[in-house]
Amino acid sequence: MQKYKCVFCGHIYDPKIGDEKSGIPPGTAFEDLPENWKCPGCGAQKEYFKPVE
Repeated sequence: MQKYKCVFCGHIYDPKIGDEKSGIPPGTAFEDLPENWKCPGCGAQKEYFKPVE
C-alpha cells in the first residue's frame, strides 16, 4: 500500500499503521480515508498529502 506525506509538516500516513488518534484502523488505504480526515501532525486537509516515492 502507498504511503503519503503531508507537504506542510512531513507527517507520513502509512496505511499499514493507520491513524489511531483519528480512529483509522491499520490496513486503511489513503484513498479510503474519510474526506474530512486531517493530518494528525498539523491539521492539514487530505488534499495536501502527496505519494511517497
